[in-house]
Amino acid sequence: MKTLLTAITLATAAVAAGPAGAVPVFNFQFTPGTSAQAQQGFIAAATRWSNLLADDVTINLTVGFNPLSPGVLGQAQSARQAYSYSAFRQELVNDITSTFDTTATASLAGGNTFGMLLNRTSNNPNGPGSATPWLDNDADANNAFVRVTTAEAKAIGLATRAQTLSGCLGPCDAFIQFNSNFTFDFNPTDGVSATAYDFIGTAAHEIGHALGFVSGVDILDNNATPPNLFPDNDFTWVSGLDMFRYSAQSAALGVIDWSADNRDKFFSIDGGATAGPRFSNGVMFGDGRQASHWKDDLFIGLMDPTAGLGEALAISPDDLLAMDVIGWDVSPIPEPSTCAMLGAGLLVLGGRALRRSVGKAARKPAVFRKNKK
Repeated sequence: MKTLLTAITLATAAVAAGPAGAVPVFNFQFTPGTSAQAQQGFIAAATRWSNLLADDVTINLTVGFNPLSPGVLGQAQSARQAYSYSAFRQELVNDITSTFDTTATASLAGGNTFGMLLNRTSNNPNGPGSATPWLDNDADANNAFVRVTTAEAKAIGLATRAQTLSGCLGPCDAFIQFNSNFTFDFNPTDGVSATAYDFIGTAAHEIGHALGFVSGVDILDNNATPPNLFPDNDFTWVSGLDMFRYSAQSAALGVIDWSADNRDKFFSIDGGATAGPRFSNGVMFGDGRQASHWKDDLFIGLMDPTAGLGEALAISPDDLLAMDVIGWDVSPIPEPSTCAMLGAGLLVLGGRALRRSVGKAARKPAVFRKNKK
């Protein structure tokens, strides 16, 4: 299949950049015991995003630096809110600021509902809990609602309600923690130590989840075992990013792919006609990595699911394109020359190649709240 960026962005330019001088403001509350060094690292990570986004919104984050489960570098729990699909789609149209947005919104299903390939539901026509995907376009709740992070909703212009997540110090858009049991390098400007992990890059990764790089497929994947099976009309967990999640099978049907299995799933902004970077597809029934990430070991970008010792983590053009089409105003949009290099297998941002160490580290997944039905 063709690479998405080289196929679509031959004459790309920003249509608008949002209000002049607009940038997201990140308000931090730090949990007790978070060192000054870690606090400055979080602030530097947020600055990376605010330097690339042009949305006049305020994002409230509670963050901490404490011991976590073995093998987890960092985790993010994001506040989410459900909206009707029609309202979500209309606000994306209202928020068009690039030709990417124009292509992406045109690919979305018209009307009040959307279809999907789905599996592992109690009412799967192939049998309760069957792994065989089926076309779900019956206009039930899961076809009519989208659940997005409150940070993403703010960027699009959707009204949000204040939420307090467990662990947050007051209302927040996300609660982010880092594992103080790992050795981190807090100053990547001179390279990342071969015996440490990039703290600022890891923090930027977790903030990326709060900004909307999430997939509801993780909930399906986690819960789709007896007795947790649910019918397709009993959930509203499709995320904004999931609206651009396809497989070859779903693209042929003109719908997204929201199934939990190990078939290839890819990012596409033209209805699946052009395959972009691949997604991870589930811990339980997929490739062992959460669906809220790019595919592992393909060097796609910051939102990869793992990081290595000595690896400097950077925001890539693919990361920015995903953020752009889910509602953020990206400034500047990656130039076609950069996109062409990406298609050739290079990840270049600001003239610096993204490098990965030979030895792989433990995953750093986004955290989702387990839904028990």
